[in-house]
Amino acid sequence: MKKITIALAIMALPLAVNAQYAFDALKYSQTQLRGTSRFISMGGAFGALGGDISVLGQNPAGIGVYRSSDVNVTASLDLNSSTATGQKCTNNQFLLSNAGYVGAIKLKSDVMPNVNFGISYNRVNSFRRHYTGAMENIPTSVTNYIAEKMMQDGITTNDLYQRSGFNPYYNGNARWDQIAAYQTYLVNLSDASGKKFAGLGYDGVYGSNEFEVEEWGHTDEYNLSFGGNIYNKFYWGVSMGFTELLYESYKYYGEVLMNTVVYDRADMSSAKLVNGNTAFGIVNSSRTVGTGLNGKLGVIFKPVNELRFGLAVHTPTFYNMKDVYSGNISAEYYGDEVKKSYVVEERYPENVVYYDIKTPWKLIGSVAAVVGGKGIISADYEYTGNDAMRICDDSGREFADATYEIKNYMQPSHTLRLGAEYRVTPNFSLRAGYSYQTSTTSDDVKNDKVGVEVAGTDPSYSYDTSNQHITAGLGYHQGSFYCDLAYVNQQRKSNYHAFSGIVDLPTVGAEVKDSNHRIQASIGFRF
Repeated sequence: MKKITIALAIMALPLAVNAQYAFDALKYSQTQLRGTSRFISMGGAFGALGGDISVLGQNPAGIGVYRSSDVNVTASLDLNSSTATGQKCTNNQFLLSNAGYVGAIKLKSDVMPNVNFGISYNRVNSFRRHYTGAMENIPTSVTNYIAEKMMQDGITTNDLYQRSGFNPYYNGNARWDQIAAYQTYLVNLSDASGKKFAGLGYDGVYGSNEFEVEEWGHTDEYNLSFGGNIYNKFYWGVSMGFTELLYESYKYYGEVLMNTVVYDRADMSSAKLVNGNTAFGIVNSSRTVGTGLNGKLGVIFKPVNELRFGLAVHTPTFYNMKDVYSGNISAEYYGDEVKKSYVVEERYPENVVYYDIKTPWKLIGSVAAVVGGKGIISADYEYTGNDAMRICDDSGREFADATYEIKNYMQPSHTLRLGAEYRVTPNFSLRAGYSYQTSTTSDDVKNDKVGVEVAGTDPSYSYDTSNQHITAGLGYHQGSFYCDLAYVNQQRKSNYHAFSGIVDLPTVGAEVKDSNHRIQASIGFRF
C-alpha cells in the first residue's frame, strides 16, 4: 500500500482533553518487573524478605532488615520482539536500569536496634515496542466506523466545513477524525438531510489493510525511604516516590478498498460519482511527558527466624501531564472511470494539552520462609484497582466521561510473584522466579460487547490480555563485595484494535505477541 501523509493536527482544546481516554491512563499507570538482579531473578517476590535496594519501591519495610549500609548499580540489555499477523519486529536497548544506596544507623537500643535511610532509582516501565501487520478481506472499513459515530453523535454537515467565522476544528462539535474523513471524502452524505453519512465499505466493496505501531519512552522512579526494626521482629518503612514519564508513539493505519463509489475528479464543482478505488492512510504521532508523586507504607513481621510476613500499600501516583500530538491523513482516488487519480489533503498545526492523572492504589501481601538454613522460598500477591483511576483537567476537575469509561473498560488486576534461592556454597547462590498478571481490561471490552470511546484523530486502542515472566539468576559474594546476574523471559499477549466495533459493525484488529528477553548484572558493596 502506498502511504501518503498529510499533517493534520487540531487546536480545539475541549475535544483534545477528551482524547485522554481510559487506555491512556492505564498505559501510564503500569509498571514492569524491574529492579536489582537478585530481585528480578526471584520473580520480584521480595515483599516479606527485604534487604535489597529494590524493596524501596515495593515494600519499604524491607529497608529495616538491613544491618549494614549498601550501594548497588544494575545494567540491563533488553532484546524485544513483537509479532502480529505473522509479521515480526525486533527492538533492543541497553540501559542503566537501577541504582541505590542504603545507609544503616545502629542504635544502642534493644527495642530499636537500627534505623535506616535510602535512596534509589529504578526504571519501572519501558514503553519500547514496535509491531506491524496486514489483513486481507477485512470485514468492514474504518470509514464505516467514523460515519456511524457521526450519526450517533448527532453531527451534521454544519459541524464539518469551514466558513466565515467558523472553523470546525476550533468551534465545532465533531471529532477530529470525523472532520478529516468528511473533508477527504472518506465519509459522505447518504441523503439530503445533512445528518446521515456513509463510509466506503458497503456491500460489494472488498479490500485489505495494514497497520504499524511504534512506541518508545519510559517511566523512571526515584524513592526516598526511611525505616527500622523493633526487637528484630517487626520491621517498618515509608517511601516517597518521584516519577518522570516520557511516552512517544507513531501509529499508522491504512486501507485499500476496491469497487467503491468515488468522485471522478478533485474539482467538486463539476465532479460526479463513479465506480473506482480508494487508498488512504491515517498517521498519528504523540509525545507525552509527566511528573508524579506517590507514597508507600510497609511492614514485615518475623514471628520466628524461619518465617516472615509482609504487607505494603502504595498510594496512587498523582501525575501532571503534557501531551503534544498531531495526526496525518490522506486519501487517493483512482480507477478506470476516474478522470485522473487525485489526492485530497489539508494541513493544521499540532496541539498541546495539559491534564492530570491519578493512578490506582496497590496492596501487596507477602510471605517468605527459610528452608534448611540454605534455601529461601517467597511469594507475593498484588492487587491493583485499575477501575479507580481518574483523569482531571490541570485544575483538578474530574472528567466525568473519562471516569465512566474507566469504570466500564477496566477491572482490578491480580499479580502473583514466586521466588526461590538456594545457597550452594557460602559464597554462591542459585535463584529462580515466576510472575503472572491477569488482564486489566473488562470482559465486556475483550468480548466486544461495548464500544470503546476515543477522540481526536486516532480511533485505535490496545490492551494486554496476559503477562508473565520466567526468571533465573545466580549470585556471588566475597566479603563486602557482591555481584548478581539475572535472566528474564517475558511473554505478553495484547489485542490491537484499529477501531471499536459498534452497532452491527465488527472491529478490525489482531493479537500481538511479545517475547522479550532481558539479561542484567548488578554489582554492590555492603559496609
